[in-house]
Amino acid sequence: MNDLKLTRRPIKARETNWAASSARWLARVGLRPNQISVLSVVFAGLAAGSLALTPSSPAHWQIILYVAAAACIQLRLLCNLFDGMVAVEGGLKTKSGEIYNELPDRLSDALVLVGAGYAFPAQQWSHSLGWAGAVLAVLTAYVRTLGAAAGAAQCFIGPMAKQQRMAIVTVASLASAIGLGLGRKIGFMSVALAIVVAGCLVTIVRRTRRIIQELESK
Repeated sequence: MNDLKLTRRPIKARETNWAASSARWLARVGLRPNQISVLSVVFAGLAAGSLALTPSSPAHWQIILYVAAAACIQLRLLCNLFDGMVAVEGGLKTKSGEIYNELPDRLSDALVLVGAGYAFPAQQWSHSLGWAGAVLAVLTAYVRTLGAAAGAAQCFIGPMAKQQRMAIVTVASLASAIGLGLGRKIGFMSVALAIVVAGCLVTIVRRTRRIIQELESK
């Protein structure tokens, strides 16, 4: 098997002063990259649990749970940012780092999207959309890593990469909270999941085509 061409996902926040300072602080307090990666799954699980609890909760708790889910999703993404920064900029990379970098991401995506499928007010097809989104999210990453294993560069093109998927669910969570605060029960999450599913399908096709073109051009 060819060695993986490991490259980092381009993230603008990585170049900011606040991110660099935060990464240095995390390293000083003793957090290691692999621990931060695992912590991202914890936040994703909390987000998923918050979303899944909304149908059985009173209205005021539904609002709280939606806001909590949005916050936990963003904390998950911050973990995804800082694990790499602490590893690379902090010089704390480990031999198993790539496993901790990839596997928690896949688990986190699946947890959040499946949980979103059970969020209030769920349509009959919302559960299926959540599970479909989870499978397709994992498949988008599989195509990327498969291409790298075959000798291509890591392909992070969208339109529905990890950041976009989580941004859409975050916005839907906050919109649902605002809607409930106004006394309206609107299926923002079901619409969000439909967008994620469609976007993942497009992303899989685009990445596959880009990788094949690169491999065939060598």
